[in-house]
Amino acid sequence: MGTTRAILCGYYGKGNGGDEALLATLLQMLPESITPIALSGDPQQTYQRYGIESCDRASGFRILEALKKSDYFIWGGGSLMQDVTSFASPFYYGGLMAMAQKRGLKTIAWAQGIGPLKRPITRWLTRQVLSHCNAVSVRDRASAQLLADWQIKNLLSPDPVWALKAKSYSGLGNLHAPRVAVILRPHPQLTVHRLDCLAHALSSFQKATETTILLVPFQPVQDLEMAQAFATRLPGVSRIITLEDPRELKGLFQGVEMAIAMRLHGLIMAASEQCRCFALSYDPKVSQLMEEINIPGWELANIPDDPNIICRAWLDYYANGTPLNSAQIESFRDRAQLHQELLVNIIEPNRKEVFS
Repeated sequence: MGTTRAILCGYYGKGNGGDEALLATLLQMLPESITPIALSGDPQQTYQRYGIESCDRASGFRILEALKKSDYFIWGGGSLMQDVTSFASPFYYGGLMAMAQKRGLKTIAWAQGIGPLKRPITRWLTRQVLSHCNAVSVRDRASAQLLADWQIKNLLSPDPVWALKAKSYSGLGNLHAPRVAVILRPHPQLTVHRLDCLAHALSSFQKATETTILLVPFQPVQDLEMAQAFATRLPGVSRIITLEDPRELKGLFQGVEMAIAMRLHGLIMAASEQCRCFALSYDPKVSQLMEEINIPGWELANIPDDPNIICRAWLDYYANGTPLNSAQIESFRDRAQLHQELLVNIIEPNRKEVFS
């Protein structure tokens, strides 16, 4: 690592596997000349996991100290500027970006999913800070179109987690194959009735296929209780698997035949390891991915009321569906590397090669 410092700002240190995967990928892609400083909800954990300097994302004093000694400020992936799940979120991230710009740091909005932005004030703030960034990359067409409408230059490339280097997970050896991973999260539209339908369908699916069901809470503080509830409904072998290392979490899917997933990065990790995917979409970003990689599924509001219909759809896809092939996966990985090229072009403009 070099003497040039960059603050990495995202939803880090909060126990969310997808956001940790974004941080791991950003660290994988950062030029070696950069010494990163991550803003984290758990600085000690972030330091221990990645071996990088970290400071409390809730401490204004620590953040000001980091700004004073840094040269770059990077929004490190995810849907940071949205006001649907949190009205405060865009003000936190937008405010930090504005502070960095006012202090003269070079700023990069990296691998962003912009929106939904329902309120005029959050749309205005987002447009203002993005228009003053030195570079912007986005991960979906809707974000690219919004920025084009705002006349903000941006790079469109697949989510960088496609390019995250997986680490082999050894914990599946005593669990018989085939294995199916289930990745759920709480959501207002996931009503008691819909949860009951899904649990009943999964039970019938397991009886028909004799598969081992892996319940994978991507953010245990939110997802674990739901995983535990589903585990009690299953007639066959199941295991709740919680992994802190996002590279190992991605490697888990190397031993999985099919994933039924709500979370965006659960689908991306599974698809990138040649696992069949069936989506339950709670957010436009998931629906966009479904369209982009042509995977089946339902939006939560459209989940069938009959668990037999759900089970038959899963059984049909389990029997007849196909994962992405190697060429398709390589294409997504290669295009995701464009996020790395953007970093290099801003931080090391004279560098001729990009090393992944």
